[in-house]
Amino acid sequence: MISRDRIPGTRRWVVKIGSALLTRDGQGLERGLLAPWVEQMSARRLAGNEVVLVSSGAVAEGMARMGWHRRPKALHELQAAAAIGQMGLVRAYEDGFQTHGLHTAQVLLTRDDLADRARYLNARSTLRTLLKLGVIPVINENDTVATDELRFGDNDTLAALVANLIEADLLILLTDQDGIFEEDPRANPDARLILETWVDDPQLDLVAGGSVTGLGTGGMVTKVRAARLAARSGTPTIIAPGRGERVLSRIGAGEPVGTLLIPFQGPQAARKQWLAGHLQARGRLVLDAGAVKALREKGTSLLAVGVKAVQGRFNRGEVVICVDEAGSEVARGLVNYDTEEAARIQGRSSSSFESILGYLDDEELIHRDNLVLI
Repeated sequence: MISRDRIPGTRRWVVKIGSALLTRDGQGLERGLLAPWVEQMSARRLAGNEVVLVSSGAVAEGMARMGWHRRPKALHELQAAAAIGQMGLVRAYEDGFQTHGLHTAQVLLTRDDLADRARYLNARSTLRTLLKLGVIPVINENDTVATDELRFGDNDTLAALVANLIEADLLILLTDQDGIFEEDPRANPDARLILETWVDDPQLDLVAGGSVTGLGTGGMVTKVRAARLAARSGTPTIIAPGRGERVLSRIGAGEPVGTLLIPFQGPQAARKQWLAGHLQARGRLVLDAGAVKALREKGTSLLAVGVKAVQGRFNRGEVVICVDEAGSEVARGLVNYDTEEAARIQGRSSSSFESILGYLDDEELIHRDNLVLI
């Protein structure tokens, strides 16, 4: 279990900074607001931390450059604003970090980059190499080629998936709030801050609210979801007040800043991290009660005999979601047979595969090494 006094010993940080902390009411980037963050991250890097930055602000900067006063709703306009603003965002970080003798690297990712096994591994290798070289990666979504990131995605989720990708020791989500409160502080000024709790605490679902600034795409709801994604690789999350004084330095010293969300489990194997965070599953397998029990209680492979229905279209080696008969997700993994083959062998024992298909490649529909429980 992670605790505040162990934070100073963490090495690899993913830091996410939202638009509200980098702009003045959405009127483009304000370098006076950006500079203190650069200074603190530089200090952490020079002190031995590996720092990966996930930064919002490209859309707000693009809006300012184009003279737009309201965030566009049309996807193509959002993508255009992101493309325009990304130039200023990266330049601002490059200039800032260079004053501290540090190099930066721009890394643009889409969900597909983290969904495709080969691209996932390439991204992880690149980021690890950058960190080894002492470079600060500045990560954003590749909004100009994405189809749904700006509409459904957010940088909180991206930061959590990056934490999975590089096996981060700590995820810090900086926000314009002090953290998560037991009640809405806008309605009750005396509401108490939750200093730390388990990431799966059901109270979080009751008290987390939406975005109030209108500048970003997320609020506490997305931050809680992101923390739960990060927890899949054993990474704790701190939702920290971006308006506070030297927040990153205080977190590094183990001070009780913001809300610490603690994962239940330690780090998973990298392959299973990828499976758990996979966002582009190609199909679903509906399992009977016996198969669900075997997966959850015995950690077995998924056998075709326990499959009641095959849904969607997928090829061998792609990720599929396993659900129980009520539709609740149980697990996901890399399937050993394509849609048509899986449909033909569902409910059958592996001894019959050769007579049904004409061959036997694998006895398991999903091997336990390629399967992760949800």
